[in-house]
Amino acid sequence: MTVKNMTVKEITNKVLNNEELFLLDVRTEDAYQDWKIEGENFSYLNVPYFDLLDGVEEIVDQLPKDKEIAVVCAKGGSSQMVAEMLVEEGFENVYSVEGGMKAWSEHLEPVKVNDLKDGGELYQFVRIGKGCLSYMVVSNGEAAIIDSTRMTDVYVDFAKELGVKITNVFDTHLHADHISGGRKIAEQTGATYWLPPEDAGEVTFDYQPLRDGDHVTVGNTNIDIHALYSPGHTKGSTSFVVDDQYLMTGDILFIDSIGRPDLAGKADDWVMDLRETLYTRYKELSDELIVLPAHFMIMDELNEDGTVAEKLGTLFEKNHGLNIDDQEEFRKMVTENLPPQPNAYQEIRETNMGKISPDNEEQREMEIGPNRCAVR
Repeated sequence: MTVKNMTVKEITNKVLNNEELFLLDVRTEDAYQDWKIEGENFSYLNVPYFDLLDGVEEIVDQLPKDKEIAVVCAKGGSSQMVAEMLVEEGFENVYSVEGGMKAWSEHLEPVKVNDLKDGGELYQFVRIGKGCLSYMVVSNGEAAIIDSTRMTDVYVDFAKELGVKITNVFDTHLHADHISGGRKIAEQTGATYWLPPEDAGEVTFDYQPLRDGDHVTVGNTNIDIHALYSPGHTKGSTSFVVDDQYLMTGDILFIDSIGRPDLAGKADDWVMDLRETLYTRYKELSDELIVLPAHFMIMDELNEDGTVAEKLGTLFEKNHGLNIDDQEEFRKMVTENLPPQPNAYQEIRETNMGKISPDNEEQREMEIGPNRCAVR
């Protein structure tokens, strides 16, 4: 019996278009509670696969007859078998999610943010299953990539489609929640790889130090990427102002929250750096700058067009993390509301330093799970 598959790209489109979908998640309850596919109009049922080995009769009444049902597991095998059982029970609109949660974790959806002043374009790559955001700035045949994931082919192929050459690759900081593809893209394309030197003390490779006040030109149009030293998430966290219109905040400031300062075990040391960046350095910038963060936490942060972006002035009004006048209260809010550390974050940091070189499958395993870069 052939069961229809649903790809993670198709599910992503349903998320972005606010379409309905019923998800039958057959992973363990722990795995489901930790991290699941989310969409504004999605409905859910979680029944572990091993509870369905003798048949699906007990859950038939809990499933809709008038909606598409997508069965999802960790890698796509168990969901196939459960979907087959449901088809045998007479369900017609059943799909197995191809590649399961592993594929969901890795899918990147390029979304155009806007045109830039002198004919350039800005794209945001939404990693919808992990809440990671990366960027491509395009101008006059050249491209710069910011905070890329390890799925490097997506960026390289996209640049080829646009007919542009990748000349610069940036990481706003040394990432602890996902493996950076920056160095690999730079090696593949001959681009310059930039990293803040304060985060690069233990790296084992060559890089171009990204320092406060640096200007990097992309193409021959006036797209400057200014490095704005903004410590707090890490010692070297650096923000970029692109084209005098966009503020790329890395993991310092999100739409709905602020960055956590503890992923190197330094929460108490760095919390006031974080405050200084958010409450002093960012205050000196134009309220009209559009904030483009490196992560989002919840689906509500997605705009109608699928982008994650908001004016800095609006965030100073609405983001709770930017509105705590009392320093001690801010310190407590940041240090006492930290979610669990990202899975394998220490190994991820070491990979991003070049100290260890896990193979592809090990890298996938290291990244499985939700994004945890924000203060709750």
